[in-house]
Amino acid sequence: MTYPLIVLPFVALTVVVTLSTLTRPRFRERMASSGLTALVLVGLTLVFDNIMIAVDLFSYPQEHLSGLKLGLAPIEDFAYPLCAAFLLPALYTLLTPRPLKDTV
Repeated sequence: MTYPLIVLPFVALTVVVTLSTLTRPRFRERMASSGLTALVLVGLTLVFDNIMIAVDLFSYPQEHLSGLKLGLAPIEDFAYPLCAAFLLPALYTLLTPRPLKDTV
């Protein structure tokens, strides 16, 4: 089970960084947008990974997988689009300077 262990730090980082934006404005809107983006990316991953595996463009050593699959695609493949959908907007939010408040 090598691949699930490789994915774990990315998922943990995504959760920590995303939750660190909880106090930033428009958190709910960002989560809704990230969720919609995740659905699209997972759908695309589902279609194209299954096609590429079916035509034998690549394969995975079974001993390194968790054994869970969606079609032919190992479940581990879906962590990366999920992380991208949530981590990138969270990083952008954290790296965008907050507006200065008036000090009158």
